[in-house]
Amino acid sequence: MHLAYPAVLSTLLFCTGLYGVLARRNAILVLMSVELMLNAVNLNLVAFDVWLSRTARDTLHSGQALTLFTIAIAAAEIGIGLAIVLAVHRNRGTADIDRLRDTAEDREHGTPADGPAEEKAEATA
Repeated sequence: MHLAYPAVLSTLLFCTGLYGVLARRNAILVLMSVELMLNAVNLNLVAFDVWLSRTARDTLHSGQALTLFTIAIAAAEIGIGLAIVLAVHRNRGTADIDRLRDTAEDREHGTPADGPAEEKAEATA
């Protein structure tokens, strides 16, 4: 198989992930887009490792080793990212990035934002 096939597929995956990061409003979809980008990097690492191992006799398969590290980093990133998104969703009632940014700006200016934490505070007062 030629190197061009996995390189083109990797480019398409990376561009799809980049579009998802830039265009999506939901934090979970942004995390999924970051995972797509990391998978594109993994595909490139393995494809170039196989391509370079054909040219050199004694190789260490460093591309495949780096892929394992990237998979471990991606697993940690998705675990921590989902925990943060769930905590924010519990406190603010939404995972929409624009609304989270708006509520943060409202709190800086001293105007109360609408959300579950403010509604609970108003109900108890």
